[in-house]
Amino acid sequence: MTPDDLAHLIAGLHGLADDHPDLATMRAIFEQAERFSRDVLEPAGKLADAQGARIEDGRVKLPPGQRVSWAGYIEGGWAEISAPEEFGGQGLPLTVAAGAQMLFDASDVALGMLALNQRCAIRLLRNVASPEQQALWIPRLVSCEWAATICISEPDAGSDVGRIRTRAVPGPEGSWRLTGQKCWISYGDHDLSPNVLHLILARTPDAAPGTRGLTLFLLPDTRADGTRNGIEVMRIEEKMGLHASPTCVLAFEDAEAEALCPEGRGMASMFEMIVGMRLGVGGQGSALANRAAEVAWTYAASRAQGGRPDSPPVLIHQHADVRRLLLEARLSAVGATLLTLQAAAWAQAGDWGDTQAAARAAVMLPVVKTFAAEAAFDAANHAMQVLGAAGYTREWPVERIMRDSRVFSIFEGTTAIQALDLTLRQLLGAGAQAAQDVLACLGTAPEVRARLASVLEQVRQTPRQAQEQAALPLLRLFGLACVDGLLRRAATTKAGAALLTWHEAGLSAKLEALAAATAWTDTAALYAAIA
Repeated sequence: MTPDDLAHLIAGLHGLADDHPDLATMRAIFEQAERFSRDVLEPAGKLADAQGARIEDGRVKLPPGQRVSWAGYIEGGWAEISAPEEFGGQGLPLTVAAGAQMLFDASDVALGMLALNQRCAIRLLRNVASPEQQALWIPRLVSCEWAATICISEPDAGSDVGRIRTRAVPGPEGSWRLTGQKCWISYGDHDLSPNVLHLILARTPDAAPGTRGLTLFLLPDTRADGTRNGIEVMRIEEKMGLHASPTCVLAFEDAEAEALCPEGRGMASMFEMIVGMRLGVGGQGSALANRAAEVAWTYAASRAQGGRPDSPPVLIHQHADVRRLLLEARLSAVGATLLTLQAAAWAQAGDWGDTQAAARAAVMLPVVKTFAAEAAFDAANHAMQVLGAAGYTREWPVERIMRDSRVFSIFEGTTAIQALDLTLRQLLGAGAQAAQDVLACLGTAPEVRARLASVLEQVRQTPRQAQEQAALPLLRLFGLACVDGLLRRAATTKAGAALLTWHEAGLSAKLEALAAATAWTDTAALYAAIA
């Protein structure tokens, strides 16, 4: 996606602030971001993916190119772009920061995982930490002098957060001591910063069972005297993708920490970071979906195959099925981008006190995370089909996009979790009015809203098990309705109008298929019959 395209998409969003940067300013910012992405992140990211991270003398060592990329990221001011001005940031809107990060992630989403940690930790501290904690930590995170992680998952408590067993016991002078193990920690340790701040959920003595017994702690990996703070890197996971992003298993033994919230309020506090993480996954998925689509279009415009045997071969974009693959990849990429940017705009407005915008963002987050994750993998799949055997080789970036994007539908809450959240808490629950408000604001076509309403009413009358079974197709149906409205708002350019035409051409079939997928089937009985 070009800087100009990105700027125009943002300019057409609903609910931007009056002082939001204009088209020319956004275009200039994104042109600089694209240049850094192309000249620095692209070559360094490809090399870092091939080399991967490793453990040396008990600490994580990153590929050499990542130090160059991270230094350029900091020197360019990109780490500060949306951070609060009172802490040394530039205070630009979240939409602009998200747009720039999409351009970076398109070249090196593994490094983008570290940038995402920084932004989300700043957001969490800004919303839940004490003034003293904010003054100590946020400026150092803004400058990237120090780094940050989010530590939730454990070997026996992944999505089932309420089973977390990491223990926190009171220490001297109001401090705490944490003991336990955390896993799936992105950049849980690395050599780009002398100190990593772990934001960690743990259970205090005599705490209630489940999530109500969790408290959020702030735990630096290095003490004030420079010694290691009771943390050991157990291993780096060997993953399908994101090779340059170290996913660590960490062990904590009597590690010094301080509380960020009252006891038992950990999950509510951590959600401030989760909002940013899910928006970040939306940006990652959008970035890789756009990159895959662009690679496919470029290849199809230069590769000649087929046609009449007595004539020169034709460019493959002239073949009908290749055109279908190209259009579907582009449509899903632009749809994911619009969803992510619109959710970012509403999340920003919510941070500034607009409760209605915050409610809209809450409805959109599960859709953004799921739609963008699926868009990235589907676009990579389409691109590989267009490129044929070439797409299966490391000479082209498509195989890396496919490897890297597969995890997007898993981390920060799986697709099923997002679907249950949207369906049970929003569409059929307390957020139902906010969901209708979203579609009204976006200008979703009346026939799409009517179809969604009809399906929702049918599902509402079914047993809880049937509602859970219908959750994912309902999420996709609601996401399709959101994209419908966003595409109509964005259809002022020739390319936007063409995508809307393609969207409308397949809309009825998609609506029917998703509606049919919500129909009640006794899956338990079927499973028992074939087990």
